[in-house]
Amino acid sequence: MENLIHCQSCGMPISEESHYGKNTDGSKNEDYCCHCYPAGAFTNPHETLDEMIESCIPFIVEDGIHAKDEESARALLTEFLPTLKRWKKA
Repeated sequence: MENLIHCQSCGMPISEESHYGKNTDGSKNEDYCCHCYPAGAFTNPHETLDEMIESCIPFIVEDGIHAKDEESARALLTEFLPTLKRWKKA
């Protein structure tokens, strides 16, 4: 994906201050977006990588920039999301 800051959970581009997640003290979280990490914890802490991929597909297709259909969006996300901090294998 393009050379932007991305949420290290869902891959959403973080292009505005309001897109950043928040820590428990209300400060900006530099790694995660407002959807994944709104208040110091993951919205869905037990979500698997596969579940995240499936939940992100509609947004990638709707955006239409990186993928035009579910199959190509799934392929893109399957390649990209495992490189992010939340999903990298230690």
